[in-house]
Amino acid sequence: MPDRKTIYKPYHHPAGGWGAVRATAKALLEQSVVGKGSRALLSMNQPGGFKCPSCAFPDPTHHKKIEFCENGVKALAVEATKRRVTRAFFAEHSVSALADQSDYWLEEQGRLTEPMRYDPTTDHYVPCSWQEAFDLIGCHLRQLNSPDEAEFYTSGRTSNEAAFLYSVFVRSFGTNNFPDCSNMCHEPTSRGLPGAIGIGKGTVVMDDFEHTEAIFIVGQNTGTNSPRMMGLLAHARKRNVPIVVVNPMPERALIRFTEPQDPVPMATGGSTAIATEFVHIRIGGDLAFFKGMTKALFESDAAGKAVLDHAFIETHTEGFAPWREEIMQLDWAEIERVSGIEKTQIRRAAAIYARSNATIICFGMGITQHQQGARMIQQIAAFLMLRGNFGKKGAGIAPIRGHSNVQGDRTVGIDEKPTQAYLDRLRDVFGFEPPRAHGHHAVESVEAMLAGTAKVFIGMGGNFIHAIPDTPRAYEAMRRLNLTVGIATKLNRGHIVHGRDALILPVIARSEIDRQATGEQFITIEDAMSTVTASRGVLEPASPDLLSEVAIVCGMAQATLPESPIPWALFADDYSLIRDRIAAVYPEIYADFNARIRNKQGFHLDIPPRRRVWKTPSGKARFLLFPGLAVDDAIEDDAMLRLSTIRSHDQFNTTIYSMNDRYRGIYNTRMVVFMNDEDMAERGLEQEMVVSLETLSTDGISRRVDDLVAIAYPMPRGAIAGYYPELNPLLPLNHYDEISGTPAAKSIPVRVIPSARTP
Repeated sequence: MPDRKTIYKPYHHPAGGWGAVRATAKALLEQSVVGKGSRALLSMNQPGGFKCPSCAFPDPTHHKKIEFCENGVKALAVEATKRRVTRAFFAEHSVSALADQSDYWLEEQGRLTEPMRYDPTTDHYVPCSWQEAFDLIGCHLRQLNSPDEAEFYTSGRTSNEAAFLYSVFVRSFGTNNFPDCSNMCHEPTSRGLPGAIGIGKGTVVMDDFEHTEAIFIVGQNTGTNSPRMMGLLAHARKRNVPIVVVNPMPERALIRFTEPQDPVPMATGGSTAIATEFVHIRIGGDLAFFKGMTKALFESDAAGKAVLDHAFIETHTEGFAPWREEIMQLDWAEIERVSGIEKTQIRRAAAIYARSNATIICFGMGITQHQQGARMIQQIAAFLMLRGNFGKKGAGIAPIRGHSNVQGDRTVGIDEKPTQAYLDRLRDVFGFEPPRAHGHHAVESVEAMLAGTAKVFIGMGGNFIHAIPDTPRAYEAMRRLNLTVGIATKLNRGHIVHGRDALILPVIARSEIDRQATGEQFITIEDAMSTVTASRGVLEPASPDLLSEVAIVCGMAQATLPESPIPWALFADDYSLIRDRIAAVYPEIYADFNARIRNKQGFHLDIPPRRRVWKTPSGKARFLLFPGLAVDDAIEDDAMLRLSTIRSHDQFNTTIYSMNDRYRGIYNTRMVVFMNDEDMAERGLEQEMVVSLETLSTDGISRRVDDLVAIAYPMPRGAIAGYYPELNPLLPLNHYDEISGTPAAKSIPVRVIPSARTP
């Protein structure tokens, strides 16, 4: 391990392996939960146990005795920690003093233990009862001039039951303002894919990885963000399945990986090479790359080679002819320039695709977080259509979602743009007329706060203030509010940057036992491949004063809508009643919910494209035109570089587990910027020189982050990377995907400014 002053020391070992085992043990030891945490891990992702509070990757079809990864252990360790944030802690630390601490320090203080209310006369949080908290929320909400003056945020860790009730409560209150964590990540999937294939979800299930003949991984750091997927990739490589990785950064796990749960390589020091073809794409070059592969296929087809599935295209699609014409008119030299990839490699990747009779394309936020992310996803779907890679085993599109129930929340009603059909069903089942106008997504909610038209913010989990772009403006927005409410397991920045009134409401964690009046309850989640499973906690709650998400939603609803005919108290007592209502509102996919969830393996929600059924207006999959090669605005500035914000390996979303990033070789800091060595030399920069980044924007607002250490790294020319949320101040609020509103965090135009200071 490098000493305290070391910033960069390249990591040359395979990902996973003994490095992951040591990190797992360290996480449990640091939180003083080696015994308790180890026992809980045996129940994580197991039938009858609880679902990992970290990523959304599915459980395998055939369960192993151990089914967790390094980052899942870290997530459990900080939930099961012995550390506690009590009323004594808040008496000792004013909010102003807490504001000087890092996000890492705040979350390391441990679990929240009782409801707290901000006292402006002392600048401290002070204890309050649950009823006092609910009454304060109800008072603020009832005093609003319009329900649309409130914003109701949801984190992906929220269960189906809590999210569904939250959506019912908020709509019965009278608004569709549902800013959601999906707005910051895979909303382009939800909004873009339906236009192409009729549904905003992936079409792949776990079993498909056993039958695929080629895998493309685009803009996704699997080893850090979805580590349990690495076992599937390693097994695919052992079957000689080619894996094409497309990314601006070479990520360690996608180069070489040792499965920690496989005793043979662990004992012998063996590992598996993952990427058979690494496409070192420029930031924003993915569209040009995919169109280049498509052009290569069309040229082969014109030469008489059988590379297209003409029967599928003719029977199941529309729009092919104009789409083909646009591709064929593109110039190869321009494709190479924009993608940064030579034609020979583009043709080589296209040949891998052409030889495969069943191809899976996985993608992450390296695709979604661009100004045209939704349209880019439509082009990936079109590329898959060329060889009929929908509705057959081993093939399809696989958005690798982030948080563990972010997709499920969307399915059960957390949506600022609900369909009229859904609203009609909600009306029929619950007996109230829901609001019909679209509400706010995350960016729009901050804009409303800045404009003074939003007065209340309630956060069902998450760390909204550091997930959202334009950090200084987001701080200003939150401080303008009359009330902010943070429903959380741990302290975070959102509790420190707050409104005039503020509440911290501590919640039972997913790993903990949820006891209600009718006995122990379980919740359900939907994974990234549309399988719904039950989750039942096994640990004692961190404090007797915690409430469940469901109980908190019901408490807020009762205090806000005292005349509501909806039986909130009954729902809080018995979650099966909630599932009955979910089934009534969503009969096509959730019929017999309570009966089907008794299956320990859960059940799969219907994905029509798997049956080659297309819920589009024409009833066919669609080749949608997206002319040109650019997914981001062109900036006329010779000094411009494209910044991608990224996570470290010791991080999940905004939660920071340590100041290190083992696989990228970074230690003791997160204030770094990864740069191409030629770009550094061109600017007179040397390794570990201190620099500033400044955003190139047209709105007249200065955005700058100082004291960053420049690290020479294998980045493409013109591309740089640095950590989120530290670099969120550089991301303008208005720099987002035009279809979904998702911030374009993977392509921020910036310039680098050298500093006279040394690290």
